[in-house]
Amino acid sequence: MRRALITGITGQDGSYLAELLLAKGYEVHGLVRRSSSFTTARIDPIRDRITLYYGDLVDSASLHAMLKKSEPDEIYNLAAQSHVRVSFEMPEYTCDVTAAGVGRLLEAMRTTGSKARFYQASSSELFGKARETPQTEETPFHPRSPYAAAKAYGYYLTVNYREAHGMFACNGILFNHESPRRGENFVTRKITRAVGRIVAGRQRTLALGNLDAERDWGFAGDYVEAMWQMLQQKEPDDYVVATGETHSVKECLEVAFGRVGLDWRTFVETEARQIRPAEVDRLLGDASKARRVLRWSPKVKFHELIEMMVDHDVELAKREAGKD
Repeated sequence: MRRALITGITGQDGSYLAELLLAKGYEVHGLVRRSSSFTTARIDPIRDRITLYYGDLVDSASLHAMLKKSEPDEIYNLAAQSHVRVSFEMPEYTCDVTAAGVGRLLEAMRTTGSKARFYQASSSELFGKARETPQTEETPFHPRSPYAAAKAYGYYLTVNYREAHGMFACNGILFNHESPRRGENFVTRKITRAVGRIVAGRQRTLALGNLDAERDWGFAGDYVEAMWQMLQQKEPDDYVVATGETHSVKECLEVAFGRVGLDWRTFVETEARQIRPAEVDRLLGDASKARRVLRWSPKVKFHELIEMMVDHDVELAKREAGKD
């Protein structure tokens, strides 16, 4: 039985990945931060089948202890301060977790002698003010936020440990991926939660920033399969994971509100404070390498994804209303 360790296991990607690995017969271990708002809702259905450790990417001692206890064959580093807008407000914390945290984990692997294969969650935000469209593994980075800059550090450090220390270390440059488990401060889930609450009579309006921003949106459940595939290859490498389609925030609104027969323009307001100090207008990924090498391709289409999220959030809002 192979053993996997997931940092950020309580997040969207961590929960989907844990389910995938359990289905493949893995013994799954996870790192969780100790806090006053300890939340395991996403992994509650599988909680009795996984082993959790308290720790933090800002605490090297906890990482060393976790590696010695779990002795993993594969490590998936999904933990981060992952919200772009928040990174402008908390740049130092974002760098400490999202950038330096990668170094602490890689160094803990090196000093403990871990032979685990390592996956680093990189991001399409690395491309930022993209110099070409679509973006591939060869496209130069141009980060436009503290979050993206921190992810760039983590990306290059992963490459460095691969080249300097012979580690099996991979970067997955994942474009935006969503699901009903997405955090509510991310734009797609913010939209679908608002739709549910408006239908339930619990919300009247929705405030958003740049409605013309375009992203390559896929389903998180599909994307974790690509993470796993990367660590099953003979040689470590870096891969773009994307759908190859781009859609605007406005299109997301049209699909989401249209699912319940509403006109989004009746409910949506734009607020200047919601707009990033340095905007990323358009990201579109070319996952040809992942399709060719990993035999990976997305299954869930954009419209299916947004409608899936709306259906979930309409039911969630109804349950919440029933408790009042």
